[in-house]
Amino acid sequence: MIQTPYLLFLGDAPDQLGAKVAQGIKDWRPEHAVGQFRMDGCQADLGLTDMTLTQARAAGAKTLVIGVANRGGVISPAWKKVLVMALEEGFDLASGLHNLLRDEPDLVAVAEACGRELHDVRVPEVNYPIANGVRRSGKRCLAVGTDCSVGKMYTALAMDKAMQAKGMKATFRATGQTGILITGDGVPLDAVVADFMAGSVEWLTPDNDDDHWDLIEGQGSLFHVSYSGVTMALVHGGQPDALILSHEPTRPHMRGLPGYDLPSLEQLRDTALPLARVANPACQVVGVSVNTAGMSEDAALSYLDGVEKRMGLPTVDPFRQGAERLADALAAY
Repeated sequence: MIQTPYLLFLGDAPDQLGAKVAQGIKDWRPEHAVGQFRMDGCQADLGLTDMTLTQARAAGAKTLVIGVANRGGVISPAWKKVLVMALEEGFDLASGLHNLLRDEPDLVAVAEACGRELHDVRVPEVNYPIANGVRRSGKRCLAVGTDCSVGKMYTALAMDKAMQAKGMKATFRATGQTGILITGDGVPLDAVVADFMAGSVEWLTPDNDDDHWDLIEGQGSLFHVSYSGVTMALVHGGQPDALILSHEPTRPHMRGLPGYDLPSLEQLRDTALPLARVANPACQVVGVSVNTAGMSEDAALSYLDGVEKRMGLPTVDPFRQGAERLADALAAY
């Protein structure tokens, strides 16, 4: 088990989105976030207290969590000095990067010498089956996005919170490193061998009560040429009964792909729904989630109203406004 609370390491993240792992922990498990550690040049700020390693240990932090999600998921050489110092200071390390802590000989040597633990959460720990497409009892909801990192995880977490408050049966199912660090369980989907990805999602969302909803954490985008494969595994392995369309309207282009524009919500609907109906012919699009963090309150409300009238679906920013209307859409399903 990863010891809490955490000191969240933002490293030299180039922008706020680059620290999305740390941001997710801070937003959804604030009781675990003692403070943040930023290196020179870091352009992200969670609004937590900036702490040295010594200060964080004195405040009770037990694990330094690498809260940066960079392209390729690599441990930057510039971070190494801090990571080694953290181990020597008495911290365990936790990471959701593809570049595993356990594969870094210097970190392994220091951890062993100091009696500390290295936690790699992006490592599959189950021999997942190949998907069989057999229909399962219970219900499932999946957020699909016009791009990666548009708020699909926040949507599922906010819906879980709203549904629990309404007395509905619901479970958030983590499929990425941030979700796993928040909940302590899940499938690191993009680290699963491709042939077994859909099967791992079937394993994650087993038979359940007929009125129980699994809220599956979305990944990537069907329109993102780098990460569409992981989305496809969720669409077919999850066999969703309901889809939530997710969008971030202020982006000039796809994340990390300057040559690609974002698709419209209509394009997303018309692409995702037929693919979902391959595994579940009864699947429906039931709502729209919009990340309006980059907009003023008035602009956000105007945009949400326009999308709702255009799409004919309940449209909210679930983090800014709450996800009650999306929960109601599932209750009425």
